[in-house]
Amino acid sequence: MIEEIYIRDLGVIQEARLPFGPGLTVITGETGAGKTMVLSALGLLLGERADTAAIRRGQDQAFVEGRWLIPGGSPVNERVRDAGADVEQGELILNRSISNEGRSRASVSGRSVPVGLLTELGEMLVVVHGQSDQIRLKSAVAQREALDQFGGLPLAKALAEYQSTYKAWRELTQRLEDLKASLDARSAEADELRQAVAELEKLDARAGEDVELAEKAERLNNLEILRAAAALAHEALSSEGFSDSPDALGLIGQARRSLEQVANHDPELGRLAEQLKEVSVQLADASGEISSYVASLDLEGAGEINLIQERRASLTAAMRKYGPTLDEVIAYLGTASDRLLELDSSSDTIDQLGVEYQELSNLLKDQADALTSVRTEAAARLAELVTAELKELAMGGASLVVEVVYADAYGSHGQDAVSIQLSSYPGAEPRPLGKGASGGELSRIMLAIEVVLAESQQAPTFIFDEVDAGVGGAAAIEVGRRLAMLAERAQVIVVTHLAQVAAYANAHLRVLKTSSTEFTATDVVSLNPAARIEELARMLSGLSDSESGLAHAAELRERALAEFA
Repeated sequence: MIEEIYIRDLGVIQEARLPFGPGLTVITGETGAGKTMVLSALGLLLGERADTAAIRRGQDQAFVEGRWLIPGGSPVNERVRDAGADVEQGELILNRSISNEGRSRASVSGRSVPVGLLTELGEMLVVVHGQSDQIRLKSAVAQREALDQFGGLPLAKALAEYQSTYKAWRELTQRLEDLKASLDARSAEADELRQAVAELEKLDARAGEDVELAEKAERLNNLEILRAAAALAHEALSSEGFSDSPDALGLIGQARRSLEQVANHDPELGRLAEQLKEVSVQLADASGEISSYVASLDLEGAGEINLIQERRASLTAAMRKYGPTLDEVIAYLGTASDRLLELDSSSDTIDQLGVEYQELSNLLKDQADALTSVRTEAAARLAELVTAELKELAMGGASLVVEVVYADAYGSHGQDAVSIQLSSYPGAEPRPLGKGASGGELSRIMLAIEVVLAESQQAPTFIFDEVDAGVGGAAAIEVGRRLAMLAERAQVIVVTHLAQVAAYANAHLRVLKTSSTEFTATDVVSLNPAARIEELARMLSGLSDSESGLAHAAELRERALAEFA
Protein backbone atom coordinates (compact mmCIF):
# COMPACT_ATOMS: atom_id res chain seq x y z
CA MET A 1 0.00 0.00 0.00
CA ILE A 2 1.23 3.50 -0.86
CA GLU A 3 1.67 5.46 2.37
CA GLU A 4 2.90 8.77 0.98
CA ILE A 5 4.33 10.47 -2.11
CA TYR A 6 6.54 13.55 -1.89
CA ILE A 7 7.02 15.74 -5.00
CA ARG A 8 9.44 18.62 -5.50
CA ASP A 9 9.87 20.82 -8.59
CA LEU A 10 7.94 18.56 -10.96
CA GLY A 11 5.89 20.42 -13.58
CA VAL A 12 3.77 23.04 -11.86
CA ILE A 13 4.22 21.41 -8.44
CA GLN A 14 6.79 23.29 -6.38
CA GLU A 15 6.47 21.01 -3.37
CA ALA A 16 3.71 18.67 -2.27
CA ARG A 17 3.25 15.77 0.10
CA LEU A 18 0.39 13.39 -0.68
CA PRO A 19 -0.77 11.12 2.13
CA PHE A 20 -2.54 7.91 1.16
CA GLY A 21 -4.32 5.34 3.24
CA PRO A 22 -6.32 2.16 2.77
CA GLY A 23 -9.53 2.13 0.80
CA LEU A 24 -10.44 4.62 -1.92
CA THR A 25 -8.55 7.91 -2.37
CA VAL A 26 -9.65 10.42 -5.00
CA ILE A 27 -7.62 13.27 -6.48
CA THR A 28 -9.61 16.19 -7.86
CA GLY A 29 -8.95 19.73 -9.03
CA GLU A 30 -9.60 22.28 -11.71
CA THR A 31 -8.68 21.43 -15.27
CA GLY A 32 -5.00 22.28 -15.75
CA ALA A 33 -4.32 22.37 -12.01
CA GLY A 34 -1.73 19.62 -12.31
CA LYS A 35 -3.55 16.41 -11.45
CA THR A 36 -1.58 14.62 -14.18
CA MET A 37 1.66 15.63 -12.45
CA VAL A 38 0.67 13.42 -9.53
CA LEU A 39 0.43 10.47 -11.91
CA SER A 40 3.67 11.56 -13.60
CA ALA A 41 5.40 11.53 -10.22
CA LEU A 42 4.11 8.05 -9.55
CA GLY A 43 5.23 6.99 -13.02
CA LEU A 44 8.79 8.11 -12.25
CA LEU A 45 8.76 6.00 -9.07
CA LEU A 46 7.60 3.04 -11.12
CA GLY A 47 10.49 3.32 -13.57
CA GLU A 48 8.90 5.25 -16.43
CA ARG A 49 11.12 7.22 -18.77
CA ALA A 50 12.22 10.60 -17.40
CA ASP A 51 11.55 13.79 -19.38
CA THR A 52 13.59 16.90 -18.56
CA ALA A 53 10.68 19.02 -19.79
CA ALA A 54 8.81 17.96 -16.66
CA ILE A 55 11.31 19.80 -14.40
CA ARG A 56 9.83 22.96 -12.89
CA ARG A 57 10.95 26.10 -14.68
CA GLY A 58 14.05 27.65 -13.14
CA GLN A 59 15.05 24.52 -11.20
CA ASP A 60 17.99 22.17 -11.77
CA GLN A 61 16.21 18.95 -10.98
CA ALA A 62 12.93 17.32 -10.01
CA PHE A 63 12.65 14.87 -7.13
CA VAL A 64 10.01 12.32 -6.20
CA GLU A 65 9.88 9.98 -3.21
CA GLY A 66 7.34 7.31 -2.36
CA ARG A 67 6.76 5.27 0.77
CA TRP A 68 5.07 1.89 0.68
CA LEU A 69 3.93 -0.39 3.49
CA ILE A 70 4.93 -3.93 2.54
CA PRO A 71 3.54 -7.09 4.22
CA GLY A 72 6.09 -9.63 5.44
CA GLY A 73 5.34 -12.34 2.89
CA SER A 74 5.43 -10.09 -0.16
CA PRO A 75 7.82 -11.05 -3.01
CA VAL A 76 8.86 -7.38 -3.00
CA ASN A 77 10.96 -8.05 0.11
CA GLU A 78 12.99 -10.76 -1.59
CA ARG A 79 13.57 -8.71 -4.74
CA VAL A 80 14.72 -5.72 -2.68
CA ARG A 81 17.13 -7.92 -0.72
CA ASP A 82 18.50 -9.33 -3.98
CA ALA A 83 19.33 -5.75 -4.96
CA GLY A 84 21.31 -5.25 -1.75
CA ALA A 85 18.73 -3.09 0.02
CA ASP A 86 16.17 -3.89 2.69
CA VAL A 87 12.57 -3.19 3.68
CA GLU A 88 12.98 -1.78 7.17
CA GLN A 89 10.10 -2.39 9.58
CA GLY A 90 7.77 -3.06 6.69
CA GLU A 91 8.41 0.31 4.98
CA LEU A 92 9.85 0.55 1.47
CA ILE A 93 11.20 3.91 0.26
CA LEU A 94 11.66 4.58 -3.46
CA ASN A 95 12.98 7.83 -4.87
CA ARG A 96 13.86 9.20 -8.28
CA SER A 97 15.48 12.41 -9.46
CA ILE A 98 15.95 13.88 -12.95
CA SER A 99 18.30 16.73 -13.81
CA ASN A 100 18.35 19.32 -16.57
CA GLU A 101 21.34 17.48 -18.07
CA GLY A 102 19.15 14.42 -18.58
CA ARG A 103 20.65 12.34 -15.77
CA SER A 104 18.25 10.16 -13.86
CA ARG A 105 18.98 8.53 -10.51
CA ALA A 106 16.97 5.97 -8.57
CA SER A 107 17.32 4.50 -5.11
CA VAL A 108 15.58 1.86 -3.02
CA SER A 109 15.69 2.25 0.76
CA GLY A 110 18.65 4.61 0.38
CA ARG A 111 20.66 2.36 -1.96
CA SER A 112 21.34 3.48 -5.55
CA VAL A 113 19.84 1.06 -8.04
CA PRO A 114 19.22 0.85 -11.81
CA VAL A 115 15.95 2.43 -12.91
CA GLY A 116 14.96 -0.99 -14.24
CA LEU A 117 14.60 -2.24 -10.66
CA LEU A 118 11.90 0.39 -10.06
CA THR A 119 10.06 -1.03 -13.06
CA GLU A 120 10.25 -4.55 -11.61
CA LEU A 121 9.04 -3.42 -8.21
CA GLY A 122 6.33 -1.27 -9.77
CA GLU A 123 4.80 -4.29 -11.48
CA MET A 124 4.42 -5.91 -8.04
CA LEU A 125 3.26 -2.78 -6.22
CA VAL A 126 0.87 -0.87 -8.46
CA VAL A 127 -1.57 -1.46 -11.32
CA VAL A 128 -2.31 1.61 -13.44
CA HIS A 129 -5.38 1.75 -15.66
CA GLY A 130 -6.00 4.53 -18.09
CA GLN A 131 -3.93 3.99 -21.20
CA SER A 132 -3.91 0.92 -23.44
CA ASP A 133 -0.23 0.24 -22.82
CA GLN A 134 -0.86 -0.02 -19.10
CA ILE A 135 -3.28 -2.95 -19.09
CA ARG A 136 -2.41 -5.42 -16.35
CA LEU A 137 -3.91 -8.29 -18.34
CA LYS A 138 -2.32 -7.49 -21.70
CA SER A 139 -0.30 -10.72 -21.90
CA ALA A 140 -1.70 -14.19 -22.50
CA VAL A 141 0.14 -15.44 -19.40
CA ALA A 142 -1.41 -12.75 -17.20
CA GLN A 143 -4.87 -13.53 -18.59
CA ARG A 144 -4.45 -17.24 -17.90
CA GLU A 145 -3.20 -16.55 -14.37
CA ALA A 146 -6.16 -14.23 -13.70
CA LEU A 147 -8.64 -16.85 -14.92
CA ASP A 148 -6.96 -19.58 -12.85
CA GLN A 149 -7.17 -17.45 -9.71
CA PHE A 150 -10.79 -16.61 -10.46
CA GLY A 151 -11.53 -20.33 -10.85
CA GLY A 152 -10.82 -20.83 -7.15
CA LEU A 153 -10.31 -24.15 -5.40
CA PRO A 154 -11.76 -26.49 -8.09
CA LEU A 155 -9.43 -25.06 -10.73
CA ALA A 156 -6.47 -24.98 -8.34
CA LYS A 157 -7.01 -28.66 -7.50
CA ALA A 158 -7.29 -29.69 -11.17
CA LEU A 159 -4.17 -27.66 -11.99
CA ALA A 160 -2.16 -29.18 -9.11
CA GLU A 161 -3.06 -32.74 -10.19
CA TYR A 162 -2.14 -31.97 -13.78
CA GLN A 163 1.17 -30.32 -12.85
CA SER A 164 2.20 -33.29 -10.69
CA THR A 165 1.61 -35.68 -13.58
CA TYR A 166 3.16 -33.26 -16.08
CA LYS A 167 6.38 -33.12 -14.06
CA ALA A 168 6.65 -36.93 -13.98
CA TRP A 169 5.77 -37.10 -17.70
CA ARG A 170 8.49 -34.58 -18.62
CA GLU A 171 11.11 -36.44 -16.57
CA LEU A 172 10.16 -39.77 -18.16
CA THR A 173 10.15 -38.21 -21.63
CA GLN A 174 13.65 -36.84 -21.06
CA ARG A 175 14.88 -40.16 -19.74
CA LEU A 176 13.56 -42.02 -22.77
CA GLU A 177 15.09 -39.46 -25.13
CA ASP A 178 18.44 -39.78 -23.40
CA LEU A 179 18.32 -43.59 -23.55
CA LYS A 180 17.44 -43.65 -27.23
CA ALA A 181 19.99 -40.99 -28.13
CA SER A 182 22.76 -42.93 -26.41
CA LEU A 183 21.75 -46.34 -27.74
CA ASP A 184 24.57 -46.47 -30.33
CA ALA A 185 27.12 -45.31 -27.80
CA ARG A 186 25.84 -47.87 -25.30
CA SER A 187 26.12 -50.62 -27.91
CA ALA A 188 29.75 -49.71 -28.63
CA GLU A 189 30.49 -49.56 -24.91
CA ALA A 190 28.86 -52.98 -24.41
CA ASP A 191 31.00 -54.54 -27.18
CA GLU A 192 34.15 -53.13 -25.62
CA LEU A 193 33.19 -54.35 -22.15
CA ARG A 194 32.19 -57.77 -23.44
CA GLN A 195 35.65 -58.19 -24.99
CA ALA A 196 37.34 -57.04 -21.77
CA VAL A 197 35.28 -59.37 -19.58
CA ALA A 198 36.06 -62.36 -21.85
CA GLU A 199 39.76 -61.50 -21.78
CA LEU A 200 39.89 -61.16 -17.99
CA GLU A 201 37.78 -64.22 -17.32
CA LYS A 202 40.17 -66.23 -19.50
CA LEU A 203 43.13 -64.73 -17.65
CA ASP A 204 41.58 -65.82 -14.32
CA ALA A 205 44.08 -63.84 -12.24
CA ARG A 206 44.43 -64.40 -8.51
CA ALA A 207 45.15 -61.71 -5.94
CA GLY A 208 48.92 -61.62 -5.26
CA GLU A 209 49.72 -63.93 -8.17
CA ASP A 210 52.09 -61.43 -9.76
CA VAL A 211 54.17 -61.25 -6.58
CA GLU A 212 54.33 -65.04 -6.28
CA LEU A 213 55.42 -65.44 -9.90
CA ALA A 214 58.08 -62.76 -9.55
CA GLU A 215 59.59 -64.55 -6.59
CA LYS A 216 59.50 -67.90 -8.39
CA ALA A 217 61.08 -66.45 -11.53
CA GLU A 218 63.84 -64.93 -9.47
CA ARG A 219 64.58 -68.33 -7.98
CA LEU A 220 64.56 -70.19 -11.28
CA ASN A 221 66.76 -67.63 -13.00
CA ASN A 222 69.42 -68.27 -10.32
CA LEU A 223 68.92 -72.05 -10.08
CA GLU A 224 72.61 -73.17 -10.27
CA ILE A 225 73.80 -70.57 -7.80
CA LEU A 226 71.05 -71.57 -5.38
CA ARG A 227 71.75 -75.29 -5.84
CA ALA A 228 75.55 -74.88 -5.20
CA ALA A 229 75.03 -72.71 -2.16
CA ALA A 230 72.48 -75.09 -0.66
CA ALA A 231 74.65 -78.17 -1.37
CA LEU A 232 77.66 -76.52 0.23
CA ALA A 233 75.60 -75.59 3.28
CA HIS A 234 74.26 -79.15 3.53
CA GLU A 235 77.72 -80.65 3.30
CA ALA A 236 78.98 -78.29 6.00
CA LEU A 237 76.22 -79.45 8.30
CA SER A 238 76.22 -83.15 7.40
CA SER A 239 78.56 -84.78 4.90
CA GLU A 240 76.73 -88.07 5.45
CA GLY A 241 80.02 -90.03 5.09
CA PHE A 242 80.75 -88.82 1.58
CA SER A 243 83.70 -86.70 2.72
CA ASP A 244 86.66 -87.12 5.07
CA SER A 245 86.24 -83.48 6.21
CA PRO A 246 84.51 -83.08 9.56
CA ASP A 247 80.95 -81.68 9.39
CA ALA A 248 79.10 -79.53 11.93
CA LEU A 249 76.94 -82.36 13.24
CA GLY A 250 80.00 -84.63 13.79
CA LEU A 251 81.97 -81.92 15.56
CA ILE A 252 79.06 -80.98 17.84
CA GLY A 253 78.49 -84.67 18.60
CA GLN A 254 82.15 -85.06 19.46
CA ALA A 255 81.97 -82.01 21.76
CA ARG A 256 78.83 -83.28 23.48
CA ARG A 257 80.33 -86.73 24.13
CA SER A 258 83.50 -85.18 25.54
CA LEU A 259 81.47 -83.19 28.09
CA GLU A 260 79.23 -86.11 28.97
CA GLN A 261 82.33 -88.22 29.92
CA VAL A 262 83.31 -85.81 32.71
CA ALA A 263 79.86 -84.47 33.65
CA ASN A 264 79.87 -86.58 36.84
CA HIS A 265 82.67 -84.33 38.13
CA ASP A 266 80.80 -81.08 37.43
CA PRO A 267 76.99 -80.79 36.86
CA GLU A 268 77.53 -77.56 34.88
CA LEU A 269 79.21 -79.55 32.12
CA GLY A 270 76.16 -81.85 32.04
CA ARG A 271 73.95 -78.87 31.43
CA LEU A 272 76.16 -77.65 28.58
CA ALA A 273 76.18 -81.14 27.10
CA GLU A 274 72.34 -80.99 26.98
CA GLN A 275 72.48 -77.66 25.14
CA LEU A 276 74.79 -79.18 22.55
CA LYS A 277 72.34 -82.03 22.18
CA GLU A 278 69.53 -79.55 21.38
CA VAL A 279 71.77 -77.71 18.90
CA SER A 280 72.54 -81.00 17.24
CA VAL A 281 68.81 -81.71 16.79
CA GLN A 282 68.24 -78.23 15.29
CA LEU A 283 71.16 -78.62 12.91
CA ALA A 284 69.85 -82.02 11.84
CA ASP A 285 66.44 -80.44 11.05
CA ALA A 286 68.05 -77.62 9.10
CA SER A 287 70.19 -80.13 7.22
CA GLY A 288 67.04 -82.06 6.25
CA GLU A 289 65.25 -78.94 5.02
CA ILE A 290 68.26 -77.90 2.94
CA SER A 291 68.38 -81.37 1.46
CA SER A 292 64.69 -81.11 0.51
CA TYR A 293 65.28 -77.63 -0.99
CA VAL A 294 68.11 -79.03 -3.15
CA ALA A 295 65.82 -81.86 -4.24
CA SER A 296 63.06 -79.39 -5.22
CA LEU A 297 65.51 -77.40 -7.29
CA ASP A 298 66.41 -80.52 -9.16
CA LEU A 299 62.72 -80.91 -10.14
CA GLU A 300 62.46 -77.34 -11.63
CA GLY A 301 63.89 -76.65 -15.01
CA ALA A 302 64.00 -74.38 -18.06
CA GLY A 303 60.52 -75.40 -19.23
CA GLU A 304 58.90 -74.07 -16.09
CA ILE A 305 60.69 -70.72 -16.22
CA ASN A 306 59.30 -70.18 -19.72
CA LEU A 307 55.76 -70.86 -18.54
CA ILE A 308 56.19 -68.47 -15.61
CA GLN A 309 57.52 -65.68 -17.82
CA GLU A 310 54.61 -66.12 -20.26
CA ARG A 311 52.11 -65.88 -17.38
CA ARG A 312 53.82 -62.80 -16.00
CA ALA A 313 53.71 -61.19 -19.44
CA SER A 314 49.94 -61.83 -19.64
CA LEU A 315 49.36 -60.32 -16.21
CA THR A 316 51.52 -57.29 -17.04
CA ALA A 317 49.55 -56.66 -20.26
CA ALA A 318 46.28 -56.80 -18.33
CA MET A 319 47.61 -54.38 -15.71
CA ARG A 320 48.63 -51.90 -18.41
CA LYS A 321 45.09 -51.97 -19.86
CA TYR A 322 42.96 -52.24 -16.75
CA GLY A 323 45.34 -51.63 -13.79
CA PRO A 324 47.84 -50.42 -12.92
CA THR A 325 47.77 -53.05 -10.15
CA LEU A 326 46.58 -56.65 -10.31
CA ASP A 327 44.02 -55.93 -7.57
CA GLU A 328 42.55 -53.17 -9.75
CA VAL A 329 42.43 -55.54 -12.72
CA ILE A 330 40.43 -58.03 -10.67
CA ALA A 331 38.14 -55.22 -9.39
CA TYR A 332 37.63 -53.95 -12.94
CA LEU A 333 36.37 -57.37 -13.99
CA GLY A 334 33.59 -57.07 -11.38
CA THR A 335 32.53 -53.54 -12.31
CA ALA A 336 32.73 -54.26 -16.03
CA SER A 337 30.50 -57.31 -15.62
CA ASP A 338 27.92 -55.24 -13.69
CA ARG A 339 27.99 -52.44 -16.27
CA LEU A 340 27.64 -54.98 -19.09
CA LEU A 341 24.52 -56.39 -17.48
CA GLU A 342 23.13 -52.85 -17.20
CA LEU A 343 23.88 -52.06 -20.83
CA ASP A 344 22.50 -55.35 -22.09
CA SER A 345 19.26 -54.54 -20.30
CA SER A 346 18.91 -51.09 -21.97
CA SER A 347 16.59 -52.37 -24.68
CA ASP A 348 14.41 -54.03 -22.08
CA THR A 349 14.45 -50.81 -20.08
CA ILE A 350 13.38 -48.74 -23.09
CA ASP A 351 10.50 -51.12 -23.76
CA GLN A 352 9.42 -51.00 -20.13
CA LEU A 353 9.68 -47.22 -19.97
CA GLY A 354 7.71 -47.00 -23.20
CA VAL A 355 4.81 -48.78 -21.51
CA GLU A 356 5.06 -46.44 -18.51
CA TYR A 357 5.22 -43.44 -20.85
CA GLN A 358 2.03 -44.46 -22.62
CA GLU A 359 0.19 -44.94 -19.33
CA LEU A 360 1.41 -41.57 -18.05
CA SER A 361 0.49 -39.88 -21.34
CA ASN A 362 -3.05 -41.23 -21.09
CA LEU A 363 -3.35 -39.94 -17.52
CA LEU A 364 -1.91 -36.56 -18.53
CA LYS A 365 -4.44 -36.24 -21.36
CA ASP A 366 -7.34 -37.03 -19.05
CA GLN A 367 -6.14 -34.46 -16.51
CA ALA A 368 -5.52 -31.85 -19.21
CA ASP A 369 -9.07 -32.39 -20.49
CA ALA A 370 -10.42 -32.06 -16.95
CA LEU A 371 -8.43 -28.84 -16.45
CA THR A 372 -9.75 -27.45 -19.73
CA SER A 373 -13.29 -28.25 -18.65
CA VAL A 374 -12.91 -26.46 -15.31
CA ARG A 375 -11.24 -23.49 -17.02
CA THR A 376 -14.02 -23.27 -19.59
CA GLU A 377 -16.65 -23.16 -16.86
CA ALA A 378 -14.68 -20.48 -15.00
CA ALA A 379 -14.25 -18.49 -18.23
CA ALA A 380 -18.00 -18.47 -18.81
CA ARG A 381 -18.66 -17.25 -15.25
CA LEU A 382 -15.98 -14.56 -15.51
CA ALA A 383 -17.34 -13.30 -18.82
CA GLU A 384 -20.90 -13.24 -17.46
CA LEU A 385 -20.01 -11.33 -14.29
CA VAL A 386 -17.80 -8.75 -16.06
CA THR A 387 -20.41 -8.20 -18.77
CA ALA A 388 -22.98 -7.49 -16.05
CA GLU A 389 -20.58 -4.98 -14.51
CA LEU A 390 -20.05 -3.28 -17.88
CA LYS A 391 -23.81 -2.80 -18.21
CA GLU A 392 -23.87 -0.91 -14.90
CA LEU A 393 -20.93 1.21 -16.05
CA ALA A 394 -22.82 2.65 -19.05
CA MET A 395 -21.39 0.09 -21.48
CA GLY A 396 -24.56 -1.97 -21.84
CA GLY A 397 -23.85 -3.09 -25.39
CA ALA A 398 -20.36 -4.35 -24.58
CA SER A 399 -19.58 -7.88 -23.47
CA LEU A 400 -16.47 -9.67 -22.30
CA VAL A 401 -15.40 -12.81 -24.12
CA VAL A 402 -13.07 -15.24 -22.35
CA GLU A 403 -11.87 -17.98 -24.67
CA VAL A 404 -10.11 -21.17 -23.63
CA VAL A 405 -8.36 -22.47 -26.74
CA TYR A 406 -7.20 -26.10 -26.71
CA ALA A 407 -3.61 -26.37 -27.93
CA ASP A 408 -1.73 -29.39 -29.28
CA ALA A 409 1.28 -29.21 -26.99
CA TYR A 410 1.30 -29.83 -23.26
CA GLY A 411 2.64 -27.05 -21.07
CA SER A 412 3.33 -26.61 -17.40
CA HIS A 413 -0.12 -25.06 -16.95
CA GLY A 414 -2.12 -27.38 -19.17
CA GLN A 415 -2.99 -27.61 -22.80
CA ASP A 416 -4.90 -24.33 -22.97
CA ALA A 417 -4.33 -20.80 -24.21
CA VAL A 418 -6.53 -18.17 -22.56
CA SER A 419 -7.66 -15.05 -24.39
CA ILE A 420 -9.73 -12.25 -22.81
CA GLN A 421 -11.38 -10.04 -25.45
CA LEU A 422 -14.08 -7.40 -25.68
CA SER A 423 -17.06 -7.19 -27.98
CA SER A 424 -17.89 -3.46 -28.08
CA TYR A 425 -21.53 -3.91 -29.19
CA PRO A 426 -23.91 -6.79 -29.96
CA GLY A 427 -22.63 -8.72 -32.96
CA ALA A 428 -19.22 -7.03 -32.97
CA GLU A 429 -16.14 -9.15 -33.51
CA PRO A 430 -14.34 -9.62 -30.17
CA ARG A 431 -11.03 -7.80 -30.06
CA PRO A 432 -8.10 -7.85 -27.64
CA LEU A 433 -8.37 -5.61 -24.60
CA GLY A 434 -7.27 -2.07 -25.38
CA LYS A 435 -8.05 -2.28 -29.10
CA GLY A 436 -10.75 0.08 -30.29
CA ALA A 437 -11.58 1.52 -26.83
CA SER A 438 -10.97 5.05 -25.59
CA GLY A 439 -8.97 5.71 -22.45
CA GLY A 440 -12.11 6.19 -20.35
CA GLU A 441 -13.81 3.10 -21.79
CA LEU A 442 -10.71 1.04 -21.24
CA SER A 443 -10.51 2.18 -17.62
CA ARG A 444 -14.14 1.17 -17.06
CA ILE A 445 -13.55 -2.19 -18.72
CA MET A 446 -10.59 -2.84 -16.46
CA LEU A 447 -12.56 -1.58 -13.45
CA ALA A 448 -15.27 -4.13 -14.20
CA ILE A 449 -12.69 -6.91 -14.56
CA GLU A 450 -10.79 -5.91 -11.41
CA VAL A 451 -13.99 -5.74 -9.34
CA VAL A 452 -14.87 -9.30 -10.34
CA LEU A 453 -11.32 -10.63 -9.95
CA ALA A 454 -10.92 -8.99 -6.54
CA GLU A 455 -13.31 -11.60 -5.15
CA SER A 456 -10.72 -14.31 -5.73
CA GLN A 457 -7.27 -12.71 -5.53
CA GLN A 458 -5.20 -10.35 -3.46
CA ALA A 459 -4.55 -7.27 -5.57
CA PRO A 460 -1.91 -4.53 -5.23
CA THR A 461 -2.66 -0.83 -5.33
CA PHE A 462 -4.92 0.20 -8.23
CA ILE A 463 -4.71 3.61 -9.88
CA PHE A 464 -7.43 4.69 -12.31
CA ASP A 465 -7.20 7.68 -14.61
CA GLU A 466 -10.05 8.72 -16.92
CA VAL A 467 -12.25 5.99 -15.47
CA ASP A 468 -15.20 8.39 -15.51
CA ALA A 469 -14.59 9.90 -18.93
CA GLY A 470 -17.78 10.11 -20.97
CA VAL A 471 -20.16 9.11 -18.17
CA GLY A 472 -22.45 11.00 -15.85
CA GLY A 473 -25.60 10.72 -13.79
CA ALA A 474 -26.50 7.20 -12.67
CA ALA A 475 -23.59 5.65 -14.56
CA ALA A 476 -21.16 7.90 -12.70
CA ILE A 477 -22.63 6.75 -9.39
CA GLU A 478 -22.13 3.15 -10.46
CA VAL A 479 -18.50 3.89 -11.30
CA GLY A 480 -18.00 5.35 -7.84
CA ARG A 481 -19.82 2.46 -6.18
CA ARG A 482 -17.65 -0.13 -7.94
CA LEU A 483 -14.47 1.72 -7.13
CA ALA A 484 -15.55 1.62 -3.49
CA MET A 485 -16.33 -2.10 -3.78
CA LEU A 486 -12.83 -2.71 -5.19
CA ALA A 487 -11.36 -0.56 -2.41
CA GLU A 488 -12.77 -2.92 0.20
CA ARG A 489 -10.10 -5.45 -0.89
CA ALA A 490 -7.30 -3.22 -2.19
CA GLN A 491 -5.97 0.30 -2.08
CA VAL A 492 -7.53 2.33 -4.92
CA ILE A 493 -6.42 5.79 -6.09
CA VAL A 494 -8.54 7.60 -8.67
CA VAL A 495 -8.06 10.85 -10.58
CA THR A 496 -11.61 12.06 -11.25
CA HIS A 497 -13.66 15.08 -12.22
CA LEU A 498 -17.01 13.63 -11.15
CA ALA A 499 -18.52 14.32 -7.73
CA GLN A 500 -20.50 11.07 -7.97
CA VAL A 501 -17.18 9.20 -7.92
CA ALA A 502 -15.44 11.41 -5.35
CA ALA A 503 -18.35 11.03 -2.92
CA TYR A 504 -17.45 7.36 -2.34
CA ALA A 505 -13.83 8.05 -1.33
CA ASN A 506 -12.36 7.31 2.05
CA ALA A 507 -9.88 10.17 1.52
CA HIS A 508 -10.03 13.19 -0.77
CA LEU A 509 -7.00 15.10 -2.11
CA ARG A 510 -7.43 18.36 -4.02
CA VAL A 511 -4.88 19.83 -6.42
CA LEU A 512 -4.85 23.66 -6.21
CA LYS A 513 -3.15 25.94 -8.72
CA THR A 514 -1.97 29.45 -7.89
CA SER A 515 -0.99 31.74 -10.77
CA SER A 516 0.54 35.20 -10.99
CA THR A 517 2.45 37.18 -13.55
CA GLU A 518 5.69 35.77 -12.18
CA PHE A 519 4.99 32.10 -11.45
CA THR A 520 2.45 29.30 -11.34
CA ALA A 521 2.47 26.83 -8.48
CA THR A 522 0.37 23.83 -7.55
CA ASP A 523 -0.27 22.45 -4.12
CA VAL A 524 -2.02 19.28 -2.96
CA VAL A 525 -4.14 19.36 0.17
CA SER A 526 -6.04 16.70 2.07
CA LEU A 527 -9.65 17.82 2.56
CA ASN A 528 -11.50 17.61 5.84
CA PRO A 529 -15.22 16.67 5.83
CA ALA A 530 -16.43 20.26 5.41
CA ALA A 531 -13.92 21.02 2.66
CA ARG A 532 -14.94 17.81 0.93
CA ILE A 533 -18.55 18.98 0.70
CA GLU A 534 -17.39 22.30 -0.78
CA GLU A 535 -15.24 20.49 -3.34
CA LEU A 536 -18.10 18.16 -4.28
CA ALA A 537 -20.35 21.20 -4.72
CA ARG A 538 -17.75 22.81 -6.98
CA MET A 539 -17.51 19.63 -9.03
CA LEU A 540 -21.32 19.44 -9.33
CA SER A 541 -22.16 23.03 -10.17
CA GLY A 542 -18.91 24.94 -10.44
CA LEU A 543 -19.87 26.89 -7.32
CA SER A 544 -18.41 25.79 -4.01
CA ASP A 545 -20.56 28.26 -1.97
CA SER A 546 -23.95 27.65 -3.58
CA GLU A 547 -26.46 26.57 -0.96
CA SER A 548 -28.25 24.23 -3.33
CA GLY A 549 -24.91 22.89 -4.57
CA LEU A 550 -23.73 22.31 -1.00
CA ALA A 551 -27.00 20.57 -0.13
CA HIS A 552 -26.75 18.34 -3.18
CA ALA A 553 -23.11 17.55 -2.36
CA ALA A 554 -23.96 16.73 1.25
CA GLU A 555 -26.79 14.43 0.15
CA LEU A 556 -24.49 12.68 -2.33
CA ARG A 557 -21.86 12.14 0.35
CA GLU A 558 -24.38 10.90 2.91
CA ARG A 559 -25.78 8.32 0.49
CA ALA A 560 -22.30 7.06 -0.32
CA LEU A 561 -21.49 6.76 3.37
CA ALA A 562 -24.74 4.91 4.03
CA GLU A 563 -23.97 2.34 1.32
CA PHE A 564 -20.58 1.44 2.78
CA ALA A 565 -21.22 2.07 6.46
